[in-house]
Amino acid sequence: MSDEKHIITMLVDNEPGVTARVSGLFASRGYNIETICGAPTANPEMSRITITTKTNPEKFEQILKHVRRLINVIKVRDMTGEDAVKRECALICVKAAPENRSEINRIADSFRARIVDTGQTHYILEVTGRQAKVDALIRVLDPMGIKKVARSGILALYREPE
Repeated sequence: MSDEKHIITMLVDNEPGVTARVSGLFASRGYNIETICGAPTANPEMSRITITTKTNPEKFEQILKHVRRLINVIKVRDMTGEDAVKRECALICVKAAPENRSEINRIADSFRARIVDTGQTHYILEVTGRQAKVDALIRVLDPMGIKKVARSGILALYREPE
């Protein structure tokens, strides 16, 4: 049975140490966290933590059971399916030689990315979208010389019923 990418999101109490306990649970059970993102929700007493991990379905069910037992975890959802809106944000610093600047602008436009910082030798682009879109932009910019990348990890919310 091969490992697949799974996305789990949880509402937790917005208190010190909660994220450490969640990530510690993954580490103590030998589960790898591929990405983790957490921030307060519209209710400042709660935070949402979204984790991406690669594992087989049986181990993923075990992860869900263990997370649900943690104190301070209010609600846990599997966001792996298609019923969720999933996005990632990235900042990409790319070398911007004078002869490449118009091409970088064209690429940014085609990916609906924004140039948020310009320097004499670089541009920093901001892009939001599905993980595949972020990966594709990085691949297209790579020949120009990517200096650094910061990625948010996947964020996910279930679509509201109509």
